[in-house]
Amino acid sequence: MLSSHELIGFVSPGLASEILTFAHESDKPTYKAVLAAVAQARHVRPVFLERQPRAQRHVAMLATLSRPALDLTAGALIRAWLVKKHKAMLVDFLTALGIEHKDGVVDNLPPAMDDAKLKAAVDMLIAKHPPEAVAVYLNAFNDMNEAGWPNLKTMLEGDARLQLGSPFVLQTLS
Repeated sequence: MLSSHELIGFVSPGLASEILTFAHESDKPTYKAVLAAVAQARHVRPVFLERQPRAQRHVAMLATLSRPALDLTAGALIRAWLVKKHKAMLVDFLTALGIEHKDGVVDNLPPAMDDAKLKAAVDMLIAKHPPEAVAVYLNAFNDMNEAGWPNLKTMLEGDARLQLGSPFVLQTLS
């Protein structure tokens, strides 16, 4: 099971950049909060980072976000990206599991999930959405929710399709 800062560190550089670029272009409040947290962690003022070319700034931000001290900030960035950019994936997953939600956001999760229903929902996500985004979502879902379904943890640890950096995930990026 990967925490948020580990997810930022393990995703492909392209996806990590996409997540941060999405926040920069489509979610200014989240981007500003992430920038401020990174600046504080690096012991610089936010304006120092803002004056850097965006590509250089994003490389520095992603390197800092992969540190354990910025797990909460990395989690907020990932959640914002998932909820705002990949709402359809969240909706598909929760609907396939039969969990009530509002636009992919859940108030209460069941304490356990049926193995067959979970496997079918994961298979559907992988067939319908980018596998690396699915892997990020399921890891984030498992890490950020109190339910902590053991069968999802087992899938994340054992299913090659859900391993960040695996040949399956990497070949689908080409």
